[in-house]
Amino acid sequence: MAVKRYELSEAQWQQIAPLLPGKASDPGRTGSDNRLFVNGCLWVLRSGAHWRDLPERYGKWKTLHKRFTRWAKAGVWDEVFASLIKDRDNKYLMLDTTLVRAHQQAATGKGGPRNQALGRSRGGLTTKIHMLADGRGRPLRFILTGGQVGDVLTAPALLDGFKTEAVLADKAYDSNALRQLISDGGAEAVIPSNRTRKMIIPHDAAIYRHRNRIERCFNKLKHFRRFATRYDRRAIHFLAFIHLAAAMIWMR
Repeated sequence: MAVKRYELSEAQWQQIAPLLPGKASDPGRTGSDNRLFVNGCLWVLRSGAHWRDLPERYGKWKTLHKRFTRWAKAGVWDEVFASLIKDRDNKYLMLDTTLVRAHQQAATGKGGPRNQALGRSRGGLTTKIHMLADGRGRPLRFILTGGQVGDVLTAPALLDGFKTEAVLADKAYDSNALRQLISDGGAEAVIPSNRTRKMIIPHDAAIYRHRNRIERCFNKLKHFRRFATRYDRRAIHFLAFIHLAAAMIWMR
């Protein structure tokens, strides 16, 4: 079967198929069209196009959109991503963030931007994506906040439950509280000191060079246009697209 642009290869499909609803072990469900459905979601994710522009080969756009949001609410995309990251490299863990502009349609609708991880920053209406990555620069966990929220504030939640030898992060994470948290977990904080520190805390420069891997990961994720720009009004739907994009990183 010829694979069209943005669609899953056979090897990728074999990885993801057992993780989706509609398996033989799921009574009362059928997943016969799961591959077509996921490929349709990937087309929207990669192209950045509106759902109504979905090619006819994927079926009715309203049906796919409703199913995507239903899976998002049920946590299906989160669970698929969580299943794929089990074979991770925890020698090092890395923290970083990226700002994404919110399209005007993301701020429309009842309630506006309230409680939907939208905020005002120098870039206008933005969402900040906070990410934890493993030693190879592959994504492990995401948290969404408004763009004005400081990088370091979500670090404890991102690191929660993970064990590692060292945590790598840039100067934005230079916090006494975070350094203590990392130390209490038996790891080394490989974080350059902020210029405002009176006493510079040395860090392992050789290990710190690996931090570019998380930056490269963000660059790969931004090839998915619905990651690079937020079109979704509800944070749960935007996060579902993020988990789908991250799953593709793990299935390469």
